[in-house]
Amino acid sequence: MKAKMFRALLPLAIVFTMVSCSSDQEDSSTSNRQVVTSYNYNDTELKLVTLINDYRVSVGLNRLEVINHISYKSQEHNIYMIDNKVVNHDYFQQRANNLVEVLGAQRVAENVAYNYQTAESAMYAWLHSPGHKENIEGDYTHIGVSVTVDETTGKKYYTNMFMKKKP
Repeated sequence: MKAKMFRALLPLAIVFTMVSCSSDQEDSSTSNRQVVTSYNYNDTELKLVTLINDYRVSVGLNRLEVINHISYKSQEHNIYMIDNKVVNHDYFQQRANNLVEVLGAQRVAENVAYNYQTAESAMYAWLHSPGHKENIEGDYTHIGVSVTVDETTGKKYYTNMFMKKKP
């Protein structure tokens, strides 16, 4: 009798364990409605903002205003990629929705990169990739950037998000 009950409950216990331990989700420690107002930029991040804005001006586009909240959301994604040893756009829609809800975004785009030693080399790669270049040249008003070093490997993860605010 006990063996039958154990066999019947085992699959249920396995499913419960798999569902309750979701380590692949991004950290959502900040409330979806809380605006992050401070962010400590490193030299690579500051250089990347300058490179993107200088490029945009060189092709007749507006400079993008940096918003710390967007940089924070970008950093969350870098930490997710490092923790999960991936380079991707997982959970982009959640990040974009956060910018819509918290900052009034009308449109959001994202570029990611991995293992470029300098901001210049990441920018070069993005400008030679049609989709990334399209984001850099897009109709946006604001930007956030994060460049995070994986302490284990020493490799850099880049995420920058572009946003256009609703009028």
